[in-house]
This record gives sequence, structure tokens and C-alpha cells, in this order.
Amino acid sequence: MPNTTLQDTKPIIDLAKWEKTVSAQAAAYQSAHPYPYGQFEHFLEEWAAQRAMDAFPSVKDDGWIHYVHVNEKKHGLNKLDLIPPFLQELIRQLNSDEFVALLSRLTGIQGLKADPSLEGGGLHQSQRGGYLNIHADFTVHPHKRQWRRRVNLLVYLNEGWQPEYRGELELWTRDMKTCAKSILPVFNRCVIFNTDEDSFHGLPDPIQCPEDITRKSVALYYFTEEKSTPRKRATNYRPRPGDGIKSLFIWADREAVRFYNALKGWLGINDDLVSKVLNFFNRKK
Repeated sequence: MPNTTLQDTKPIIDLAKWEKTVSAQAAAYQSAHPYPYGQFEHFLEEWAAQRAMDAFPSVKDDGWIHYVHVNEKKHGLNKLDLIPPFLQELIRQLNSDEFVALLSRLTGIQGLKADPSLEGGGLHQSQRGGYLNIHADFTVHPHKRQWRRRVNLLVYLNEGWQPEYRGELELWTRDMKTCAKSILPVFNRCVIFNTDEDSFHGLPDPIQCPEDITRKSVALYYFTEEKSTPRKRATNYRPRPGDGIKSLFIWADREAVRFYNALKGWLGINDDLVSKVLNFFNRKK
């Protein structure tokens, strides 16, 4: 059988179909509660979603950062050269000028820019017991001081995901009083939402999937380049009502993350350092 190159395949995402979706749903997206967001089924072409899921690397492969601390237990891979070729192509298409322009129309945010460095994004994966406490994302790119973070895009690649596995993405009200929306990470579902200073979200309850299954997603973030320097703030983890004494640990860990984020900006470092430290302790377990 002859080899099939990426160039021989159909587009991973049908931009003509996506343009129709944008036209039909932009108003609903921009007026959504608790903040602008949209949930889109069958986001990628079905063959492409299947191939992307099949290509998803194991958390034991090279390059994964093991984020294991009070506020999160997940794994991330943002080194493009270590991401499998088909997933690289998927990321390139979702970072293309054509797609980003449509994303601007959907969100109503003009001048969106993709982040080729995949800072904090790329591939995300969580094993049984994984979680990510409710938070609002960091507001400014660590290495581009004028770049304000504006939009998150998540594509889930979890075939056969069951409700009892949990792992729902929760969108919380801006006052952190209640969860306004809970979204299962089912196969080929895409969630897009604005990232403001108080667009709180996460998956705070430990995932209950079988040991041989992981929660997989492609995570891409989009920015605008501001004329005036935007207010910089690290990831803002917040306790839920009823978290009790756990709230103290969430706060302490949030302050540690704030300090680390400041170091990244001052020293011009990326996540290589934290990756080596966390991977070292992960191997010790």
C-alpha cells in the first residue's frame, strides 16, 4: 500500500463548514452565560479526529511535563518537534491565519493571534485521579509582554468516554458561587471560550476513568497584541463553596505559581526547568 502524506489528505477541519457555524453561532457565543463560550460537536473531520486520537502519544513518551501539585494533576506536551506529525499538522491548521480569522468572527475579538510557542498549551492528558482546580488563566504571555490572552480552544479526543468517568470541564460564574455549565470531554467535541480575569473554569473532581484510559485534549490559546501593557497576573486558582480547609492549600499553591510565573518573565525561561524537576519527582514515585 502506498504511503499517504499529510498533503494528500483532505483538510483536517472543513473551513467552509466552520464558516457557516461561525455565522450561525457567533451571536449565541458572545452572549453566553457565564461568559462567552461555545460547544461544537464533530469539530474535526471524523477521519482526522480518529487519526489524531490514534496518534496521541503516551504520557511516558519524551517531552511530557508532569504538572503535579496542589491545584492540578495533569500532563502537558508543548514541544512541537516532539509532537507526532499528524498532531503537528492539526495544530498548524488551527493556528492558520484563515482559522484564526474565523475565530475572531466567532468571539468578536479582533486581531487574534496564534501562539506558535504553545505556551501552556499543546497536548494535555490526565490519568485516573487527575484534576485541575477551578481557575482563571494567566493573563499575559510570559515572553511577549504586550500579548494579552483572550481565547482558549480545547479539542477532546476521548472515544467512548462515559459520564461515570467524570472529567467534565466546569464553567463557573464570575462570582464563583455556582457551576453554570458542565461539559463532558467526549470524542471530537470542541469547546471555545473567552479568557478574562474572571472566566473561572476547570475539572476539580478527580477523574474516575479506568487505569488504561486517559483524558486527552489538544489545547490552543490565542492572544491579542495590545498597544498599552496589559495587567499581568498568573493563573488564579479559586476554591469552590464548601472546600473548607482545602481553600488554604489552594491559596498557598496559587501564590507559589504566581512566583514561578514571575520568574519565567524575569529570567526568560520556559517550562523546561519545571519539567525536569517535576519529571524527576514523578520517576521517584
